[in-house]
Amino acid sequence: MIAGFLAATGLTASALMSVAPAFAGDQLTIVSWGGAYQAALRKAYFEPFTKTTGIKIADDEWNGEAAKVRAMVDSKAVSWDVIDGGTSASWALCTQGMLETIDWKRVGIDRAKFGSEGKLDCGVPFQTNSSIVAYDKDKLPNGPKTIADLFDTKKFPGKRGLWKNPYITLEWALIADDVPTNDVYRVLGTQEGIDRAFRKLDTIKKDVVWWTSGAQPVQLLADGQVVMTMAYHGRIFSAVKDDGKHFEMMWDAAPAGWGYFVIPKGSPHLDDAYKFLAFISKPQPQADLTRYIPYGPSNRDAMALVDPAVLPFLPNTPEHEALALDTDQLFWIENGDDLRQRFTAWLAK
Repeated sequence: MIAGFLAATGLTASALMSVAPAFAGDQLTIVSWGGAYQAALRKAYFEPFTKTTGIKIADDEWNGEAAKVRAMVDSKAVSWDVIDGGTSASWALCTQGMLETIDWKRVGIDRAKFGSEGKLDCGVPFQTNSSIVAYDKDKLPNGPKTIADLFDTKKFPGKRGLWKNPYITLEWALIADDVPTNDVYRVLGTQEGIDRAFRKLDTIKKDVVWWTSGAQPVQLLADGQVVMTMAYHGRIFSAVKDDGKHFEMMWDAAPAGWGYFVIPKGSPHLDDAYKFLAFISKPQPQADLTRYIPYGPSNRDAMALVDPAVLPFLPNTPEHEALALDTDQLFWIENGDDLRQRFTAWLAK
């Protein structure tokens, strides 16, 4: 299956938009998250867009610094035209009024094509990703099958890696404590539910290795420091594809994460920014992204265009979506500060 994934090709003619030629010197500044992910965006989106429209793209990196965007907008000195916001940053900036509300007529596509990802008023979804539980098949041939197994140190003795963040950690604790995934946020929205989540975390606290960057869980697994770990699924795929690791992904309660392209208020090239959003929202470019990184397309029509060899690695196949945790971003915007304070205090005990 991986061999099929590596057979990357260029965009098909159906992906190309019919647009007016750009004027010499037209350029968009787009920021994303760097690394192999941004390299994939260049191949699937940036370079084909420039070839099609004549509009050059200068891409830069950021780390989700919402304060930087607020400072730009408030001072009316916006130097970024389009931002790859990620799920949390996009929702937070939208609720704070820092982003343009998307005019879907200008995008030229039915918003309903994006399903639940299209609920955000300020962004165009272009990929879906996930955090999963990963393990080394060579060291753990009969690995975990559920989130409850992540918390079962008798069945799976040894250290396990978790992101040093209450987001998803608390949800998984409740799911491991027999709360159905569709009831997680109702339960976590009560004091009793919060206490229940932390009691469950108490049961594995001494066995957790906390990580803070996406590269760490891969290294923890490779070094044998943990028997399993929460990890970004794209990182685990890369370790298998590029480094020959025999890592396996377990998809139970994998939280849905979405990539949105958003426009900060005051973007100096608003018309060209909309041309970019129109380009990347189409099925073929979104399907092409999967040739370079296993992030699923948000446009539902794109799934039929994805190489079948890639499908087992995407988070939004019917099989994986049936197991997924539908994360509630508004819940975290409203309750995140309090839960992070409680989490920090719990870690310090």
